[in-house]
Amino acid sequence: MPDYAKFLAAAGAATPQPQTAFDSLCALTQELVGAKLFTIMTSDRAQRVNARVYSNMPDAYPVSGTKPANETDWSRRVVGEKKTFVANDIEDIKAVFDDWELIRSLGCESVMNVPILIDGEVAGTINCLHAAGHYTPKRVEAAEVLKLPGLVCLLLHERMKSRGA
Repeated sequence: MPDYAKFLAAAGAATPQPQTAFDSLCALTQELVGAKLFTIMTSDRAQRVNARVYSNMPDAYPVSGTKPANETDWSRRVVGEKKTFVANDIEDIKAVFDDWELIRSLGCESVMNVPILIDGEVAGTINCLHAAGHYTPKRVEAAEVLKLPGLVCLLLHERMKSRGA
């Protein structure tokens, strides 16, 4: 059973936030479902942009800037239907992500994108990437419990951003 107490302690810690909570969510995710590459993206539907706010591989996937939110099968599933997206081979990843070659070069050939909801809207996603075939139905089901810690992380991020931190 994953140690949620570590995440709760990290989220409430008087340490640099939201970094501490993001790091703890990454560790919890790796323990619960596994992730070689782990990122968190925010989704601003009004401005139609997404931004990476956390990465466990900042050299390959840095935290910086925004990118346009495009209407794709991925966005219809994750943002429109508010459901987790899974692709378990590089061909399925290639169909939705332009950076599939970088993904493959990192030893990742499966992806799971878990939507984080705030007030019923998708505020961001937890993005997990691993070896081909990794995200089984059992792991996808287990990832559902990451939504609440993800929400806490995004709320901490927004609070710190509004304070100029």
